[in-house]
Amino acid sequence: MATNPEQACFEAGIKFGTLYHQFAGTPVSPDSAGSLETAIAESIENQPFCESVTVDILEAELAAELADSPAEYTELTGRFMEVEVVVEHEGCRVTAAMAMEDGYPLMRLVSVDD
Repeated sequence: MATNPEQACFEAGIKFGTLYHQFAGTPVSPDSAGSLETAIAESIENQPFCESVTVDILEAELAAELADSPAEYTELTGRFMEVEVVVEHEGCRVTAAMAMEDGYPLMRLVSVDD
């Protein structure tokens, strides 16, 4: 049997797996970044035990990517966003975050409070 903190950590992992694999590849531009941030956050917040989701699509990074491109959009990947997910399960609150680390979108636990 999993402990409440273990279950809360598992739930945070589920949220990130869904978030990343559902939205990676979505067409995004600096103009559409704000609405996509909202759509991602609201979608993931629908899941059980999810208290909040904060998505920051890095518009300056998008603009730099598009500077020499003939296209007006690119695909959303981990290098263009920072995310924080807060899960609460049976009195245990878990905060997890995703940000680039050594060229990889690393998802990690920030805190586990029970």
